[in-house]
Amino acid sequence: MRILVTGATGYIGSRLVPRLLAEGHQINVLVRDPNQLKYVDWNLNVTVSIGDVRDKKTLYTALESADIAYYLIHSMRSSSKVFHQHDMDAAESFGEVAASMSTRIIFLGALGNPHSLLTSHLLSRHATGEALAKYHATVTELRAGPVIGAGSLPFEMIRYLTERIPVMICPKWVFTRVQPIGIRDTLEYLISALNLQHNEHQVIEIGGSTVLSYGDMMTEYAKARGLRRAMIRVPVLTPRLSSYWVHWVTPLKASFARPLVEGLKSEVIVSNLFAHDIFPNIQPLEYRDAVHEALMDLHPHYFQDAPIDQSSMAKSVLRGMIIETRKVETNLKSGQIFDAFCSLGGDNGWYMNWGWRLRAFVDKLFGGIGLRKGRPSNLLSIGDAVDFWRVQKLVPNSRLLLHAEMKVPGKAWLEFKIEQNKDALIFVQKSYFAPKGLIGLAYWYALLPIHRVVFDGLAKRVIKMAENSPKCN
Repeated sequence: MRILVTGATGYIGSRLVPRLLAEGHQINVLVRDPNQLKYVDWNLNVTVSIGDVRDKKTLYTALESADIAYYLIHSMRSSSKVFHQHDMDAAESFGEVAASMSTRIIFLGALGNPHSLLTSHLLSRHATGEALAKYHATVTELRAGPVIGAGSLPFEMIRYLTERIPVMICPKWVFTRVQPIGIRDTLEYLISALNLQHNEHQVIEIGGSTVLSYGDMMTEYAKARGLRRAMIRVPVLTPRLSSYWVHWVTPLKASFARPLVEGLKSEVIVSNLFAHDIFPNIQPLEYRDAVHEALMDLHPHYFQDAPIDQSSMAKSVLRGMIIETRKVETNLKSGQIFDAFCSLGGDNGWYMNWGWRLRAFVDKLFGGIGLRKGRPSNLLSIGDAVDFWRVQKLVPNSRLLLHAEMKVPGKAWLEFKIEQNKDALIFVQKSYFAPKGLIGLAYWYALLPIHRVVFDGLAKRVIKMAENSPKCN
């Protein structure tokens, strides 16, 4: 099937495209900036159309050979009036062109009882579906509750609030009933909708198998992470003030948090069994299972590389992971660098060896393994112990990933990689830390000054070792 996907660089779209490709569909993606596709592993397997959904000339070209189009665009960065108007203009243009070309639209909207008092955010999502169908395009509108998955805005707000605040001040909206849905189930519904046959605007409500409040969602998350959390109800805390609170205590911007928080003033639950009748083979997960699936992504494997930039050091907080990246451009050969970082540990040491020994001593005091028994004398293999690290990934002349087995309030990894940037090699050293609760976060930032000295020095030492290796001579 020939399919156009809009919003392919967004949270849902970027996960939907590889699923569609795996099923053998021909995919065209419509993007404003093709550079955003550079670092996704499926970019060479799709046709790329460049343009804006409000530009009808662009749409005629993009929809020319599409049997079905996914509409996954949602403006959340602006004020409510602005993003509503943007959504309406884009949806009407898209729906008009799709109708003229007999292309069916699959749109992911939002749950909410249209006969109750909905927030402006939810009203805008419903109005987008109507705008898509305004010119009589065939529209399949899947209305979903909060999507739970690593990287989704609702889940990340739950993650950061629960991880960082032991005692939460909870306004009334925290206890509004919602019906969240896991990302896996959301994708299953979107893909299954390809096979529907109808010629009108069809609305289908989808959700997980659990109805609970946002407070319950945070409590369940805390259980999954082994955290103890208390909640104190307060009578007054407006969504606007709440969004600023989210902005200050989490990495999320207030402009993103506010529409989500405002939406929680209205119940968002499935009101009928229509979805079950249409998609009987889909058995949605319970919320706790969706959370466990999302937490499985808390590993370096799920963090795709960012573009190589000019900075030699960068820090980011992404999907519950703190990542520090150090880069050194070099004319050395990949084998020299690889041999150097694979020889660290044991008698060769690291950098500031006294600091590592002190850390090992503290680890022993708390029942940890300390420096253990050094490292193997021969070449490393997956599963080998290197002091208090364990080799988790090893790609010859390319990558070494070490997982920390010392006692830390969370999980930690150290990664060494070699990347190509035009005519030079880039040595990349990354430290990953997934803090557990506020203690984990405090631990990381308390050691941040020491980490910077140690890891800066370690990166320089690897390059020095590579320069002095026999292969250099």
